[in-house]
Amino acid sequence: MDSEYFNSYNMCWGTLGTVRPFSNFHPDRDVMAIKAALENKDTVTLVRILTNRSNAQRQVIAEAFKASTQKDIVTALKKAVSGDLVLLLVELLIPSVEYEAYRFQEAMAVMYNKDLEKELQGETSGDFAKLVTALLNKDCVAAAVQKDIETLSASLKGKKADAGPWIDILTSRDLDHLNNVLIGLEVELEQTVDQIVEKRFTGDFRLGLKVLVQCIQSPGVYLAKKLQTMKKELVQRIMVSHSEEDLLCIRAAFIKLTGNSLYTALQVGDHLQALLAICRSED
Repeated sequence: MDSEYFNSYNMCWGTLGTVRPFSNFHPDRDVMAIKAALENKDTVTLVRILTNRSNAQRQVIAEAFKASTQKDIVTALKKAVSGDLVLLLVELLIPSVEYEAYRFQEAMAVMYNKDLEKELQGETSGDFAKLVTALLNKDCVAAAVQKDIETLSASLKGKKADAGPWIDILTSRDLDHLNNVLIGLEVELEQTVDQIVEKRFTGDFRLGLKVLVQCIQSPGVYLAKKLQTMKKELVQRIMVSHSEEDLLCIRAAFIKLTGNSLYTALQVGDHLQALLAICRSED
């Protein structure tokens, strides 16, 4: 493991991410090192710096690089580095908010084998489109757990289940609240939420809702299963987007699911160095 990681490790101890803000952060020094690395095609240095800085720090580096060189750092990377590694380094440099939107749209496109924007244009009145639109515009609204349980339960009492409350509640509450709501609903109906959704909804909306429920109830397990496929682009997106949040949880779920550590499973590919640097260590 890189010594720079140990130097910054204590700064954010207690978080569930593997990438933490680098305590001895000097963007000007990083820019100088990156410029030299780009000239010499030194991928080791590029990986060492970009995987040992938080996303916010990478944005500072990108701005400092542009001020110093009058060039965009992403464009410079694409000229100096190729293959899977450059794709990963570029994704590391995307601002967090933009990356989450990009990752969500890519995930939907992969899941349904469709272009998300075209799908929404072609199905603007469908429940699936409403669900995706609500997720894209997700906001957190305070509510009472018991009231939400009652609302979801009532939505299932008609001959046809009402998708509206499911879309509204599952896309506008925080994770802890939603977990309590779904647990309460399971107790009341004596079925798992997955069984409820399977029986009462159909089509793309059912699939989307089941994925959303899995992500709420067991996000680490859900993502560990996705990582198990070892599909290059999917692995890359998960590693980058969860590196500062909960990759330790995903690592724990992965070893429980497969019997092997994620670090061991990643011992392949051209961008091995960067993926292992994000993963950090064996379990």
